[in-house]
Amino acid sequence: MSTLPFSKRTVLVTTGPVRPSEAKLRRAQALAHSSGAAMHISRELISRKLSAQEDVARHKLLDTKTAKIIAELRSQLPSADSINSIRLIESRAARSYWQSWSMLPINFPRNQLQRVPAQLSFGARVSPITGSPRLACNPANAGLNVLYSLAEAGARLAAATLGLDPGLGVLHTDTSVRDSLACDLMEPVRPHVDAYLLDLITRGFLNRDWFAEQRDGNCRLVPDFAARLSETAPMWSRQVAPVAEWVARAFWSTIRRPDKPFTTRLTQNNKRAAKGAPAQSPLVRVPSQQKICSGCGKAIRRHSTHCPDCSLKNSTASLIAGAQLGRVTSHVPQAQARRRETKRLNDLARSNGRPRNCHLGSLRRHI
Repeated sequence: MSTLPFSKRTVLVTTGPVRPSEAKLRRAQALAHSSGAAMHISRELISRKLSAQEDVARHKLLDTKTAKIIAELRSQLPSADSINSIRLIESRAARSYWQSWSMLPINFPRNQLQRVPAQLSFGARVSPITGSPRLACNPANAGLNVLYSLAEAGARLAAATLGLDPGLGVLHTDTSVRDSLACDLMEPVRPHVDAYLLDLITRGFLNRDWFAEQRDGNCRLVPDFAARLSETAPMWSRQVAPVAEWVARAFWSTIRRPDKPFTTRLTQNNKRAAKGAPAQSPLVRVPSQQKICSGCGKAIRRHSTHCPDCSLKNSTASLIAGAQLGRVTSHVPQAQARRRETKRLNDLARSNGRPRNCHLGSLRRHI
């Protein structure tokens, strides 16, 4: 191991990832717009995405109106005659979809409420800093950006594994700053990422210490929380695998004389089918998120709701509130009337020579 300081070390050699070189598949990918494969692939990817968005809106957000709008837009996809028409349908569905998210409340522990804006919600998906989802200004959008980055990385690796060019997309336009095909492949997976974040927000609390705000208003995740979100990367890679193989198979089908059958390197479904086994399921076990106390934000056990300190404080406060309520209730006119009736019956029992602890029910029957 070198003893030189890190700043004085120099790179001697680098190596790139080893991946299959499928010249015919890449040529078919490059000719997808002229062969008609691009239109077929774009329509199918957006159809899957809108179907999943409809499911999130209907069953997660409980917004039936938005779900119906997305379903109606999805029904227009078969009649779309160009890539631009498909993009327009997808953008209209996205507008309604994220509008349904905008008022979703973001909950923090009680002792952290002074450190966050009042009535914090998911807000707009577009950041006021960049005019795009990049550089989010609130915790929920910042977490969503990190999860999308993990899904995009999985899609990029899936495309490279299958011998495709991650930068040569069909739905997203070619740019020098992104891998367009990777963005295409992750489109059907995005709603599943949304559902994961939605469960994280609605079933628990976010900790203020998980986020940091920069001078320009950009909300960033601290390394510990970002590392916990990174544990979901295998889940997104597994979900994008069948999508990537379907797209690669669509490209492969345009080759006139393929020299070999299409191989399913990601899911191994060809081998599974040969052995009579079912196809690989894209679902994997969701990593458990750290549960925090709703009072102070400390980490707690899975089936707990408060830490020991907050539980003691809540129990004490409940006893005090119960005692105060009991004192108030005991002085209302109905309670005083019952006490007067009880005293009258006891005085009557003593005057008749009966025990003072005589059952009032039997006393009433004798009167």
